[in-house]
Amino acid sequence: MSAKQPIIIKKKIIHGGSHGGAWKVAYADFVTAMMSLFIVLWLMNSSKQIQEAVGGYFKDPTGTSRMVGSDMQGSGESFNVTKDNMAELKEELQQAMRQIPDIDKLKNHIDMTITSEGLRIELLESATSTFFNSGNAEPNTDGQDILVLLAQQLGNLPNKIAIEGHTDSKPYPQQNNYGNWELSADRANAARRLMQMHGIRDDQVMQVRGFADQKLRKPEDPLDPSNRRVSLIVQYLTKKEEPDKPEPAVEKDGAKPSEAHPADSSSAQD
Repeated sequence: MSAKQPIIIKKKIIHGGSHGGAWKVAYADFVTAMMSLFIVLWLMNSSKQIQEAVGGYFKDPTGTSRMVGSDMQGSGESFNVTKDNMAELKEELQQAMRQIPDIDKLKNHIDMTITSEGLRIELLESATSTFFNSGNAEPNTDGQDILVLLAQQLGNLPNKIAIEGHTDSKPYPQQNNYGNWELSADRANAARRLMQMHGIRDDQVMQVRGFADQKLRKPEDPLDPSNRRVSLIVQYLTKKEEPDKPEPAVEKDGAKPSEAHPADSSSAQD
């Protein structure tokens, strides 16, 4: 007599809706949407420089078509500065400077003018010194912030740059071998070194000039603090001359191919 087989009862367990995985998908969508919202809010409060760089990345992730958003062309689309669009460069630099903290206290000491040489950017001193400490050739914190920002912006341009140093007419003590000539040249060179460390190319600086008090901003007041300044001149691009057109081919007898005599035309009439 065979043994009884055990009875196996199988039960199908159905989980309730609260124990399913659908909520995870919905939660992931919610987190993604919130992250996108935060990114949009951050971009709306960012500088134009950042907005253009991020927008350029999504338009061209490789950064090869217009070099927008790349680390070389940096904060936007680069362009060749000519007499026609120098005002556009001036506006872009002014907008970039507005992003510097406490720029309001310095805005009256930064002057940009379009001249026959190019865009002249002047960092003017005040009675209490603004960009350089009194008698010191190295820029202070405010001077460094402005020069670094300018270097990052101007380094994207193909234009050459000249840097000038100027002083007022206040003389140094006679027994001192260091005077206004040395100070103006040293400040221009200090600005050059700092800017080349932060974006200006080595071959971009065309001239470094020290003028002492020979080109006063206010000649009627030689001791005015605004005579002490460092000037950056973004020079216009010179238009390249078009290559000479090749001269038309000339036969040995000096006639052009189109003017060649018909072969033996006179003998045919004989």
